[in-house]
Amino acid sequence: MSERETRVISDEEMNRQGEYILKLRERFSAIGRQPAAFVETYGCQQNSSDSERIKGMLSDMGFGFCDKPKDADLILYNTCAVRENAELRVFGNLGALKIIKRKRPEVIIAVCGCMMQQEHIAKRIKEKYRHVDLVFGTHALYRFPQLLDKVVSGGRVFDTENESGAVYENINSRRDPIPLAKVPIMYGCNNFCTYCIVPYVRGRERSRSAESILAEVRDVAEQGYKEVMLLGQNVNSYGNDKDSEMSFAQLLREVCRVDGIERVRFMTSHPKDISDEVIAAMAEEDKICKQLHLPVQSGSDRILKLMNRRYTREKYLETVKKVREAMPDIVLTTDIIVGFPGETNEDFEETLSILREVEYDTIFSFIYSKRVGTPAADMEDCLTDEEKHMNFDRMLEVQNEISKRKNMAYEGTVQTVLVEGASKTSEETLTGRTEGGKVVNFAGDRSLVGEMVDVKITSAQTWSLFGEIVYQENALR
Repeated sequence: MSERETRVISDEEMNRQGEYILKLRERFSAIGRQPAAFVETYGCQQNSSDSERIKGMLSDMGFGFCDKPKDADLILYNTCAVRENAELRVFGNLGALKIIKRKRPEVIIAVCGCMMQQEHIAKRIKEKYRHVDLVFGTHALYRFPQLLDKVVSGGRVFDTENESGAVYENINSRRDPIPLAKVPIMYGCNNFCTYCIVPYVRGRERSRSAESILAEVRDVAEQGYKEVMLLGQNVNSYGNDKDSEMSFAQLLREVCRVDGIERVRFMTSHPKDISDEVIAAMAEEDKICKQLHLPVQSGSDRILKLMNRRYTREKYLETVKKVREAMPDIVLTTDIIVGFPGETNEDFEETLSILREVEYDTIFSFIYSKRVGTPAADMEDCLTDEEKHMNFDRMLEVQNEISKRKNMAYEGTVQTVLVEGASKTSEETLTGRTEGGKVVNFAGDRSLVGEMVDVKITSAQTWSLFGEIVYQENALR
């Protein structure tokens, strides 16, 4: 199979997985109560979407869900391989489960996701975490029922085969609550940035059919979801493996035609690929949120080349200019890596200068984390750990000032907010997001969750806005 080919898992195979689900439902019903599953997700929105599908399969098997591992009959961690901290947390949590397994040997412990697609990680778990019953990678997600059946029948199961080019459909999802529905449009990545493990653990790019995507969007709309987020490692490459069945811009416009969907978001866009066609669709379609996540990673051309990003600082800034000319009120966010191998303090100053020039609303920034198997893992550092942390702190200081200033410009304005639920800090406070993705906290009744309300912004902080509902008797729209 060539790297451009996409293989859709057959209906016959998916039906076979359905048979395993029914078999397991019968087995688990024999315990005389509803079994409980604890599922914890690390990493990106794509991982979150994968967990929704895993929960959907577990729900079909008769499982309910709990908030603590100690209360579960099945414990599953869906892992992320992008940064070391996430890996360390997984190993720490797995180690702690030994006590639960010792007290209740019948508890099933499973680990899946990107970490498990790395051979050295799977080997470590197999040898040192013998209380783990099931390990499977990203490519085996659709086979979860079959793998779980093997575990229930007795024995440990490891499935980390690389099923390159595969796309699966028709898996029930147990989605996060209204109003946002995550809809994957493609899997994998072809970019091979030198720091990134994703192409190795999720495989090459393969697109879902437009028909399947639109059917899923219509389904979530019927369920009452008002906002969809289209997911892909590089959404701008959508359809490239299907000989231009439909471009990403065309897909965006088709999603906007679905009744019931009021907001459309997407992530992530690679700066080298975002097209004038996509920018035009964003500007012209009212439902597409005027928010763009455009990872720059570094402001230095030398470091961008070492990263294999395949754009220059100048080209990136040209793209930003186009976007802002088309949508003056666009909310821009980005990713930045500090301390990439070979980065000097002079290179870092160029990153600071691009922050000041672009003035992002928010950045997601990290000190470089070495990933085994990537080219950058063998590159030499120029800066000490102390210098990297000092630069990181300086960058946050610059960005925090920009973010707060931008948020303060919202004070006194009225923003349309899609209510997501209660605030994490107070049950009496609701929280939601503006079209630009700004978090807004305000007093209101829980009956407003999932609705659009107009909120007057009364104050602003670096990371969020605060306000009050305008004309509460007319708040439902």
